[in-house]
Amino acid sequence: MTSELYVPKGTTIDVNYVLDIDPKRAGWTHSSLRIVELAPGGTHTFTTGDSEWIVLPLTGACTVRVENEEFHLSGRQSVFASVTDFAYAPRDTRAQIASGAGGRFALAGAKCERQLPARYGPAPEVPVEQRGSGTCTRHVRNFASADAFDCDKLIAVEVITPGGNWSSYPPHKHDEHRPGEEAELEEIYYFEIDGPNGFGYQRVFPSREGGSDVLTEVRSGDAVLVPDGWHGPSIAQPGHDMYYLNVMAGPGETREWRICFHPDHTEGYR
Repeated sequence: MTSELYVPKGTTIDVNYVLDIDPKRAGWTHSSLRIVELAPGGTHTFTTGDSEWIVLPLTGACTVRVENEEFHLSGRQSVFASVTDFAYAPRDTRAQIASGAGGRFALAGAKCERQLPARYGPAPEVPVEQRGSGTCTRHVRNFASADAFDCDKLIAVEVITPGGNWSSYPPHKHDEHRPGEEAELEEIYYFEIDGPNGFGYQRVFPSREGGSDVLTEVRSGDAVLVPDGWHGPSIAQPGHDMYYLNVMAGPGETREWRICFHPDHTEGYR
């Protein structure tokens, strides 16, 4: 098993974040994720550098300032309560997050080439879909999917898996460029589990010799890296709903989410 793919809560090289995954830490080239916790009245300022970023409230509300623009995010009580509004900060800018009541905020990022305008993403415009059925039912919030919100490279969605269910199933992959069939994307799974002492499991297994291989328990604040390989299922403990934030980006000229399902596990479950 490749333990480097499991990133526990508290893994950071920057004291401003409770979780900090950059391309160098992950051993790849594009996808990033930071989690920042702000006390009441707290602020956090960052430069976007060569990456585009989405500020996504996990708990609490905030104001996001990007150069001369300001976006007020109503946020939410928890990731399990509802969808949320969000803000997009382009590359080569300076941004600040300020929260009167405090909260926890995700910064989903991707190295990119184009500098797009700073923007606000309203919660009512986030497409929500149900995938799967029965014990494979889950609910997907496509706030920054490839066809819902314009970014240069970044793709990001949220998934709620009811307790006892499987999601990210059937296992699938997106680790090679095959025009019209599969797009090469690095992916981060960031987890939160509803209720005290809750946990889940995440599986990643090789799509080629020497590829990524991990089966790990995950708890709130943990992350799993998927540089390659088949990934899924994500398994929620009975009685404890599972949330995960997927952050994806890759080298393709076209920003698209194209995946290949594992041929041994597809019948009746897409």
